[in-house]
Amino acid sequence: MGYVTSTSLNSSNSLAPGASAPAINRPNVVAVGTIVWLGSEVMFFAGLFAIYFTLKSTSPDLWAAETAHLNIPYAATNTTILVLSSVTCQFGVFAAERLQAHRTGGLFQFWKWGLVEWFLLSYALGAIFVAGQILEYATLVSEGISIHSNAYGSAFYLTTGFHGLHVTGGLIAFLLVIGRAFAVKHFGHKEATSAIVVSYYWHFVDVVWIGLFAVIYIIR
Repeated sequence: MGYVTSTSLNSSNSLAPGASAPAINRPNVVAVGTIVWLGSEVMFFAGLFAIYFTLKSTSPDLWAAETAHLNIPYAATNTTILVLSSVTCQFGVFAAERLQAHRTGGLFQFWKWGLVEWFLLSYALGAIFVAGQILEYATLVSEGISIHSNAYGSAFYLTTGFHGLHVTGGLIAFLLVIGRAFAVKHFGHKEATSAIVVSYYWHFVDVVWIGLFAVIYIIR
């Protein structure tokens, strides 16, 4: 999480004359703040899950009829793309921890990629996921399932729509980190920390989607 390496602090009275006091181990403030904020996001999505399950329990026949319109292979493919973006994002974090902003080899030598290349690939995969979700929405609307059609439509678009907005927010964060990597003269620990906290968020939205996929597409 970005701890500063130091020795334990026993007592200032035990220091030798002229000796400096050792630094105290403290977690990175940005990382801690991000984790606390993600905790509130967990509660938000828990509320969405509760809404979905409540409406489903009151309208089982409606759920049985409407879920038949879902394209499971299509959604599974889109889910795989999003999960892969989480993998590429983590490789970007590994590069950031090495303080490597850019690739040190050819474009196709992915093992020499830096933060920028891995985050650009993560952005592309995330954008494909969002585009795939929009296409799915268009197909379902053409089949008569909209957010205003019935309880199922409201629950489906509410849960997946809010998640899609979170993914879009993550895409914007990717662009900000990439832009910052190009803007600074020297890629340092501050820039690496930004990349790491963005990865926390991206992994979070991926895990949430896996839960949504299981609930909406598998446990129908």
